[in-house]
Amino acid sequence: MNFPFRWLVSGNELWEWYCQTKACALRAGISVAEVDLFLEEFASLNRLTLRLESFKDWPNVSMELSLVELDSLWRRRLEDRVPLQYLTGVTYWRNFSLRVGSGVLIPRPETELLIDLVLVATNSVLELGHGNWVDMGTGSGAIACGLADILTDASIYGIDCSPVALAIARQNAVSLGYGDRINFYEGSWWQPLEHLRGQVSGMVANPPYIPSDMVSTLEPEVRKHEPHLALDGGVDGLDCIRFLVETAPLYLVSGGVWLVEMMAGQSEEVAKILYDHGSYCQVEIFGDLEGVDRFAMAYLK
Repeated sequence: MNFPFRWLVSGNELWEWYCQTKACALRAGISVAEVDLFLEEFASLNRLTLRLESFKDWPNVSMELSLVELDSLWRRRLEDRVPLQYLTGVTYWRNFSLRVGSGVLIPRPETELLIDLVLVATNSVLELGHGNWVDMGTGSGAIACGLADILTDASIYGIDCSPVALAIARQNAVSLGYGDRINFYEGSWWQPLEHLRGQVSGMVANPPYIPSDMVSTLEPEVRKHEPHLALDGGVDGLDCIRFLVETAPLYLVSGGVWLVEMMAGQSEEVAKILYDHGSYCQVEIFGDLEGVDRFAMAYLK
């Protein structure tokens, strides 16, 4: 958040709220680290100050909200299980501070590795670093901004069917200095990019991949608040991935990159879909930081 500090709260009063709130978070099964992250956004306190609790003895702490407003906002985390990122309006991803809201999926840390895999591909085949790269289902614009950050000579496209998501993605691109580098289009998958048939160097996507009957079993923060359009991947979770396997050859250049994130347990089937299609080669599966098979990358023959 970047609002001016408007309120002063005594250090002791805020410390008492801080201690009570951490205790409530523990009882609710919420990490106490979230309380620190919450306060970092709304109070003039840094991580070290919070860890040492040295603000307890300060006469005043500058705040963006009154203590009543702060407590009311945090209660939405406890009682409604609203994700922390939706309360603060921001999430941190790679080296970016991204705006997020209830209309977009919150970018996860593991998704950052998609950008590292693009670097692997473009370092191996230098000409791939030029041309057109597409973030399919851009959401907050995280992947598109990541591509713009590393592919300085490429044209970047972010596609999403949600106007709400695209509005947030555009704001993120502008605030990060990529407003003139990323072309955002509203539409379903490749539909807005008919003019780029056979001209795309790489497609990157974090598509919906949760099986439909699993969506209702997800943690309440996800199930109740994140857009199901970005989660539900059909009966086996692979509907969107199958579609991208089928349609990407119409748009990718020969040797172009096809790269997606998937759910744990889907890697063998995704690799099979790619091989069986017959248009792809060098199919590789990559793990996330926990060693879970999370990403599939292939090249168009």
